[in-house]
Amino acid sequence: MICFYRKHAIVTGASSGIGAAIAKQLAKEGCNLFLTGLGLDQLEETKKSCESNGVKVHIIESNFADYSSIDNMVEFVKSHNVNIDLFVLNAGISQRAKAFDTDFETDKTIMQINYWSSVYLIKQFRNEILNSEHTSISVTTSLAGLFGFPLRTSYCSSKHALFGFFESMDLEYDNVSVTFLIPGRINTPISKSALMGDGKRYDKMDPGQANGLDVDKAAKIAVKAIKKKKHRKLIGKYELLMAHINRYLPRLYYVLSKHISPT
Repeated sequence: MICFYRKHAIVTGASSGIGAAIAKQLAKEGCNLFLTGLGLDQLEETKKSCESNGVKVHIIESNFADYSSIDNMVEFVKSHNVNIDLFVLNAGISQRAKAFDTDFETDKTIMQINYWSSVYLIKQFRNEILNSEHTSISVTTSLAGLFGFPLRTSYCSSKHALFGFFESMDLEYDNVSVTFLIPGRINTPISKSALMGDGKRYDKMDPGQANGLDVDKAAKIAVKAIKKKKHRKLIGKYELLMAHINRYLPRLYYVLSKHISPT
C-alpha cells in the first residue's frame, strides 16, 4: 500500500469532474498538489477545497492541445524543486459524432488532448522518473477504451492508445507502477465539452452521464486503487457489465452495443 502523505502529485484535468474529485481525495490523504487544467476560476475552487486539508496546492492553467502550454506547466512544476511521486493523467475530451461525420482536424484534436499530451508530459519528467525510487502513474482511460462504441471513433482510439503506451512502460521499468482507471458513466460535465464532427462543443448533459456514478465515490475508488497499485480498475455502475460481455461473449457485445444509447 502506497502512502501519499506529504508526497507530491500532478493532477491534469483538475478543473472539474474526475480530476477535481481525485485531487480533493488526495488532499484528504495529505498529498501536496500541482493542479492543471482549463479555467482558472475552477482551478481556484479546487485549490481552496484541497487546501482545507492542510496541504500545499499550486495551480497553473494549461491547454493540452498546445505543447508550449504543457512546457510552461512543466517549467512551473520543476521550479518548485520537489519530487513528483504521482502523476494523475486525467485531461481529456469526449466526442459525439460518427466517423465520416467527423473532420480529420477534430480527430487530431481529440488524439492530441487525450493521448499525445499525456505521453509528451510524462517524457518531460524522464530523468526524474528514471532516478526515482518509485513513481506512480494513474491513467484515466474509459470503458470505451476497451472496445469500440458508436459516436466515439476518435475518443475510443485515443483511449486504446493510452493502454498501449503506458502498459508497455509499466513492463519496462521496475520503479514505475501504472494504474489504469476505467470509468464508465460518471456524473461529470464531460459530455458538455465533447466535440461534434465540426469541432464545436456538444454542450449538452447526456442523460446517461447525469445518472452516472457520483464523482466523489468514483474518486475514492480511484485513489484506493492507485494506493494498492492495482493495474486496472473499473469504476461505474451496471454499464461495467459490457467489459465482461465484450471479453467473454463478443458476439453478444456487438448486438448489445448497437442498441445501447451512446448518450
